[in-house]
Amino acid sequence: MTEEMTEETTVKKGKTITFEYTLALDNGEILDSSKGRDPMTFTHGSSQIIPGLEDQMGGMKPGDTKKITVQPEDGYGFRLEEAVIDLKIEQVPVDSRRVGAILQTQSPEGQVVRGRITKIEQEKATLDLNHPLAGETLFFDVKILNIK
Repeated sequence: MTEEMTEETTVKKGKTITFEYTLALDNGEILDSSKGRDPMTFTHGSSQIIPGLEDQMGGMKPGDTKKITVQPEDGYGFRLEEAVIDLKIEQVPVDSRRVGAILQTQSPEGQVVRGRITKIEQEKATLDLNHPLAGETLFFDVKILNIK
């Protein structure tokens, strides 16, 4: 006996969605995948995932697959040059004075802010506060597993 697909079994606001995904960049590089791991679960319409992915999943049903392209403005935003700052080297913990190190701090508003060291010089370190995927077009392959 098959269950008839109704409005209740489609991705829509307030529903809890479980899905598998693979995320790739423009060049085909696979950045992340839920294959071989637990699938992702979120509540649709609650801003728990990037808006471009969430919006394009609307109306899908269990078993549906879709290739979804998310532009930077609907993903992690555009890279902002003003989010790349120079710090005096003494402001950087000794064990983080290397390219690629992640620093965590608080904004004046109290939000947790993370940045990656992109350059180390004798007197300064360059810290990039942009999200690593800022400015990137993202390509998702998704499969809806369950809707509650």
